[in-house]
Amino acid sequence: MRIGELSRRTGVPARMLRYYEEQDLLRPDRAANGYRVYPEAAVHRVQQVRGLLDSGLTTDIIRRVIPFLDRPDDIHLHPDCLTPELADLLRSEAARIQQRVECMSRNRDRILAYLAAVEAAKRTAASGEAGS
Repeated sequence: MRIGELSRRTGVPARMLRYYEEQDLLRPDRAANGYRVYPEAAVHRVQQVRGLLDSGLTTDIIRRVIPFLDRPDDIHLHPDCLTPELADLLRSEAARIQQRVECMSRNRDRILAYLAAVEAAKRTAASGEAGS
């Protein structure tokens, strides 16, 4: 598929897909005319990259770990993954993500509590108007 179709199917702008390519996160083939040609698996790869970026990982970290995430149920350790530095980096990122999850959960709970209060106030106001 060409870049426009990949963009349409993933919701990621073509400009961002080219950036992923520059960052070595996505590797399209090239057609004879020079156009990028993406395999079907690129849809999943782009979704993975988006999810990892959304969770706060940097493109550098993603580039280092994404080759090992293609089959999440089948973890295979490559010698490049066995460095203490990478383990420390991943441990640090996991802790940072956990902090973000906890913060987002607290914010969600506060928003839902506020929404419940707003809806209760609206019901009370509506029942007061109905009784008038």
